[in-house]
Amino acid sequence: MGKRDNRVAYMNPIAMARWRGPSQSAGPTIQDYLNRPRPTWEEVKKQLENKKKGSKALAEFEEKMNENWKKELEKSREKLLSGNESSSKKRERKKKKKKKSCQSSSSTSSSDSSSSSSDSEDEEKKQGKKRKKKKNCSYKSSESSTCESESESKESVKKKKKSKDETDKEKYIRSLSKKRKKTCPEDKPLSSESSSESDYEEEVQAKKKRRHEEREKAMEKAKKKKKKQHKKPSKKKKKKSGSSHKSG
Repeated sequence: MGKRDNRVAYMNPIAMARWRGPSQSAGPTIQDYLNRPRPTWEEVKKQLENKKKGSKALAEFEEKMNENWKKELEKSREKLLSGNESSSKKRERKKKKKKKSCQSSSSTSSSDSSSSSSDSEDEEKKQGKKRKKKKNCSYKSSESSTCESESESKESVKKKKKSKDETDKEKYIRSLSKKRKKTCPEDKPLSSESSSESDYEEEVQAKKKRRHEEREKAMEKAKKKKKKQHKKPSKKKKKKSGSSHKSG
């Protein structure tokens, strides 16, 4: 049994196209485009002149529209001018009426001013007294409020300090009770709490003693350093005096 032959014969595409013949294209060819009917130079000049002249109907329509617009503008101007003249006349009449009313009111106010001046002075004095009383009351109330706020702030600071100390003690006592329960769980809880309080007080006192001792040590070291610094310049002076004797 031999292998099957799966080879395909090679077909040259150019030879196949020649064998098929010319293709039938639906659109115009290049030769048709080149052989198209074209106008002469004189016909082109005539077309350009006609475009420059434009249509006569459009020009007539534009002229009529312009005339109508001009008529409407003239009418609107006449209306505005007549309205301005009437408004100016009305304003002049109002001004004359105001002047007459002001003159009549000034004559009546001069007679009433003498009587009203005394009443206005009394009212101003009363208002001034009321303002002074209000200011004093407001000043006193502000002072009392500041004092109360200061006292409240001090009390709140004290309460915070006490609460912090109590919480620290409780935390320490709880930690000690946990440690003792782990080591000896058979002990009673009351005895552990009392002993934890005593241990807490002892530790606080021991910490205070340590701090006091550390401060004393630091003070002693500072004093020693100062003494050394005072002694050094004296030696230098002695050396200088000895050298001066030798040179003499």
